[in-house]
Amino acid sequence: MYSDKFQTFIDMWREEFAIERSIDEKVCLDRDGNPIPWYTYPAIEYLSQFDYHDKKIFEYGCGYSSLFWAKRAKQVVSIEDNPRWFEKWQKEFSKPNLQIRWRDEGEIYENAIFEDDTKYDVIVIDGKRRAQCAKAAIQALNDGGIIILDDSDRINTSKEYMEAVANLKSKNLLQVDFYGFCPMNNYTKTTSIFLCRDFNFESLYKVQPINGWGNLWSKSRKDRKEVYRKNK
Repeated sequence: MYSDKFQTFIDMWREEFAIERSIDEKVCLDRDGNPIPWYTYPAIEYLSQFDYHDKKIFEYGCGYSSLFWAKRAKQVVSIEDNPRWFEKWQKEFSKPNLQIRWRDEGEIYENAIFEDDTKYDVIVIDGKRRAQCAKAAIQALNDGGIIILDDSDRINTSKEYMEAVANLKSKNLLQVDFYGFCPMNNYTKTTSIFLCRDFNFESLYKVQPINGWGNLWSKSRKDRKEVYRKNK
């Protein structure tokens, strides 16, 4: 038996974060059925505050994040190394501003970021060969941009992640770590965002931070009082 307070907590995770459906159905979707990345929820909420309408995104690793970015950005290029997943994403993710490319072997994978001879505003490292991808990402990053390294907590047991983080920090990027739960998992992890020192993305909102999912201050004064009353 759960206490009423703890049941309220469970209900919030179930309703506001749609975590039960995400875990049981293995889908990265928010409560309204919109695709979200397989990053930690705090990282998703932080990234969701910014305006990407004129931004170019590059992803090492394709998935629901590709649709998340395609909904927001000017252009998205996603690299997939698994032929089966590549075929699946090609069929399911049809967006005019989203290109999904299959690149598999060795240096071809990390060097795919240079194929279009352009710079990217957001680069996501969430596939294989992460140390090499981090080194390539630094060269292809636009001024004021960001690099996202997912599962960065693996640095504690992986030399590859140690090298990836070292490569990113060698360019004086500012590392911000977002710890917490994420879609599809019943355990926590970390998503790290590496920002240029001149990070310059505009917010979608008049103030920052905005009220997050399940936030008490997004409620009316009357509803907040009711929450306080129940938690006495």
